[in-house]
Amino acid sequence: MMKLVSINIGKEQTQQRKDYVETTGIYKMPLSGAVEIKSLGIEGDAICDTKHHGGPDQAIYVYGSRDYEWWANEFEREFAPGMFGENLTISGLESGSFNIGDYLHVGAVTLQITAPRIPCGTFATRMSDPQWVKKFRKAERPGMYCRVIKEGLVQAGDEVRLEKYSGATLSLVQMYRDYYEKDKTEEILRRNLDAPISARSRIDLEKELETLLAQKP
Repeated sequence: MMKLVSINIGKEQTQQRKDYVETTGIYKMPLSGAVEIKSLGIEGDAICDTKHHGGPDQAIYVYGSRDYEWWANEFEREFAPGMFGENLTISGLESGSFNIGDYLHVGAVTLQITAPRIPCGTFATRMSDPQWVKKFRKAERPGMYCRVIKEGLVQAGDEVRLEKYSGATLSLVQMYRDYYEKDKTEEILRRNLDAPISARSRIDLEKELETLLAQKP
């Protein structure tokens, strides 16, 4: 049985990248009591890089305790809830076992999985590891971005129920692998576009498909 372990938000905070200082909301800390989840996420959660984060289709980022346990064993260190910048930490959840479009019923809230998390330099800096992007990619434990289908209140201890998506889809891990495929085929592009993926992913993939089809004789 999956349960909600922690609800986390981040305030604006600065961190030093190689040659500049950036503002980020990745440093998330647990909240206590009941918390309202709305269509754009959790009030007070800082979204600084709006080009890549936030919005209706990436309103909530979820990470699971089973994935955290894997990281803890791999690197012999502890990972506290919120450390990866997730809004919801869920026990018994392993992100590689889900499909795009699957629903998570958390308390009064319903979420739908839209995309895997792609690691970036901000994440690597937060983890104090210049090789973190490569390590995170290789692990294939990306966690999942979700859109909010039903708003409501959640609190730690709520049961989390999975409802499988019945339409055309692909696994979260397959979408993750496809993202890194340099020469995407029409088949790869269409299998992603047929699923209920995030708007950001859809815009990028539609452009790639348009370019690919224009190159055909």
